[in-house]
Amino acid sequence: MRTFTALAAAASLISAASAITLLEKRHGTAPRVVQHEIQRKTVDNPIARDRARLRKRQSKTVQENLDNEETLYFMNATVGTPAQDLRLHIDTGSSDLWVNVANSQLCSSKGSACGASGTYAPNSSSTYQYINSNFNITYVDGSGSSGDYVSDKQIGIGYNSTSAEGIIGIGYPINEVATQYNGGNPYPNVPLHLMQNGDINSNAYSLWLNDLDASTGSILFGGVNTDKFSGELQTLPIIREQGYYAEFIIALTGVGANGTAGSIASNLATPALLDSGSSLMYLPNNIVQTIYNDVGAQYDSSQGAAFVNCNLAKSTATLDFTFSSPTIRVAMSELVIVAGYDSHNQPLCIIGISPVDGGTPVLGDTFIRSAYIVYDMTNNEISIAQTRFNSTTDNILEITNTTGVPSATAVANAVTSVAVSSGGARIGSGPTSVTSSAWALPTAAIGYDVALLGALGAGLAFAL
Repeated sequence: MRTFTALAAAASLISAASAITLLEKRHGTAPRVVQHEIQRKTVDNPIARDRARLRKRQSKTVQENLDNEETLYFMNATVGTPAQDLRLHIDTGSSDLWVNVANSQLCSSKGSACGASGTYAPNSSSTYQYINSNFNITYVDGSGSSGDYVSDKQIGIGYNSTSAEGIIGIGYPINEVATQYNGGNPYPNVPLHLMQNGDINSNAYSLWLNDLDASTGSILFGGVNTDKFSGELQTLPIIREQGYYAEFIIALTGVGANGTAGSIASNLATPALLDSGSSLMYLPNNIVQTIYNDVGAQYDSSQGAAFVNCNLAKSTATLDFTFSSPTIRVAMSELVIVAGYDSHNQPLCIIGISPVDGGTPVLGDTFIRSAYIVYDMTNNEISIAQTRFNSTTDNILEITNTTGVPSATAVANAVTSVAVSSGGARIGSGPTSVTSSAWALPTAAIGYDVALLGALGAGLAFAL
């Protein structure tokens, strides 16, 4: 038996936990969709965590010492045979699914560091199979990981991990680490495999995080829920990078305040990555400085954060983000985050926006909570609308390859090309089509329980 220190898992994402709801309706006119509840969890120092992730996109480090908490969004999953329960962080900014093992250096040296997401025990799974030891990834900051590709009824393995949270990356397959070591060919990750398995009809999903105070939201594979947004969905093109569709980047064309579009910055053509794996927003420095001036924020470079009066959260002011036509308004109550407490036990607050310092701007959770977003990888489009917070009803419609996204209207004359200063570390020169033959499991091993797969993240790889 090999000794495993870290692992990337292809999970069924079908959990016995009551927090997960599977909505797979195949009879009559009911939609063919798969819906999972998302659970919100606090995590130490979101700025430090975001900066570590963003080093994939820019060669830069920032020192942070904040003792604060912010949210990540998780869904439950099971992997292996018998099933092992895990909680995975949903990340639209990456494409691989990975989890930790208990005897990794990270998990074994830091007590319960991996306790929130759980760990996988490969030797306890009767369907684990070793494939090869070709997994290897190095990021632009010099960090990296290496290990094994494996197959399981739901799994894969590596040797090193630097993150305590398991991640389900649901971006474009071309951004998988395997493209660097498989002749440029990706394998079907979670959303694509759901489509290929017939569980959904289109490689698309919708994300509804709900507001900052809510404990749950939802992700809906293959459909939209029209009760979760107001107005209509407007459809925008995803911006290509190096000639490929690789990340969920759209054109940000204006930033305003309090209902006045473009009052902070207009006539922009700025790339913006929709990344649920980032807790905060990272915007061009000049825009950020204007916002700081307007709200009285004081930026502390040693912390990588801007401190504000906590009463700003009670303000009715908004920041308004325009994308050619649709505008998403983000209330101050969604932007002001309690970052710690002073010696008198009074809260210290930051605003959830930081300068990007020359990299690709990122619209993280402080933006995404206010938007209902449909990620359509079949048509390389994003459909977006103002979210409806705390909606308790559902009206689920299926996305198909013939009808597209229901209730969505294409934006006329949308910006289709912007200069992207840097892409993800794993964008290579390989083909955009998915070739899965090199990663095929025996047919007998593939059932509905293997429907959702992926591979790796911080340094692990899975192949199906």
